[in-house]
Amino acid sequence: MQNKEFRKGFIFSPYEAPHQEPFDKLFEIFKELITHTSGDMDEALDWLGALDKEYKLTDENYTIDDFVEDLKKRGYIKQEIKPDGKGKMSITAKTERAIRKNALDQIFGKLKKNGSGNHKTKSSGIGDEQTGDLRSFQFGDSLDSISMTESIKNAQINNGYGDFKLTEQDLVVEDTHHKSQMSTVLMIDISHSMILYGEDRITPAKKVAMALSELITTRYPKDTLDILVFGNDAWPIKIQDLPYLNVGPYHTNTVAGLQLAMDMLRRKRNTNKQIFMITDGKPSCLRLPDGQYYKNSNGLDEYIVGKCYNMAAQARKLHIPITTFMIAQDPYLQSFVENFTAHNKGKAFYTGLQGLGEMIFHDYETNRKKRIN
Repeated sequence: MQNKEFRKGFIFSPYEAPHQEPFDKLFEIFKELITHTSGDMDEALDWLGALDKEYKLTDENYTIDDFVEDLKKRGYIKQEIKPDGKGKMSITAKTERAIRKNALDQIFGKLKKNGSGNHKTKSSGIGDEQTGDLRSFQFGDSLDSISMTESIKNAQINNGYGDFKLTEQDLVVEDTHHKSQMSTVLMIDISHSMILYGEDRITPAKKVAMALSELITTRYPKDTLDILVFGNDAWPIKIQDLPYLNVGPYHTNTVAGLQLAMDMLRRKRNTNKQIFMITDGKPSCLRLPDGQYYKNSNGLDEYIVGKCYNMAAQARKLHIPITTFMIAQDPYLQSFVENFTAHNKGKAFYTGLQGLGEMIFHDYETNRKKRIN
């Protein structure tokens, strides 16, 4: 009987994309378009129609009209009646949630949820989240935390098999970290420069905000996230309003944004507090005590910049670190951000638009692993 000779190796075959139903394929594109159009249903469908003509997304078996009808049936869009009696289609809360989840998947990848929904601090000891590390038993450790397998192994090594006994010196426990809760305020610059120079900067910022909100509400429900926007003034917005966020004909009142952010955080009971600020431009506006606006778009105004530095130092006294994500590359703006960060003892990242979401996610995770004192 002859031995058969088997050969090991790789077998290559042409890539075949996973099958997608026509609705699912179009819905992925629709979620992207509705984000870029700030929730404008008509404009998103116009773009979808243009893409269909160019890339043949549909056929006679499933048309754009069929897709719109399915959106209605599945509760993703609804008919609204205007005061003048005319009807208009708009997205629903279900679509808003789908857009936030899509942003999270795009920016942060498909994250695995942990059971507790919390992060650990760098300080270990008597805590409530196991790290997988072992240490010697200390007075006050819970009996539940004793690793019996490792403790018995130590007893056998220290005392031998014949005369088995378990002493306190043999006991080891699984180390734990204290869980911490984080209160975060995300500041988004909506000044006019966020769409100037042929670059759409507001959509990536909007996606980051939606992804961060989805991350916190699903993975860290004990944390809090407040979002504010700042132009000439600053005001809070709700998570469900993020898809509709757009820029305006505003200057950049960074001081107003920081004042509102700190007011929000003062009301939080969590020990850990932080501010994330996404901006692309220099501070160029202040609101004076008499209600008038002081504006200067030419260079860095010393009076405005000085007020920004004062706010950064004030946040430091309140133990609130500020992390600035500068999405412009101008050297003189980077110099301002470096000085601003020095006054706060915070951090700054010069990310551009590429990798903005990953950078914010990484910093959020890192900050939650330490106590902010």
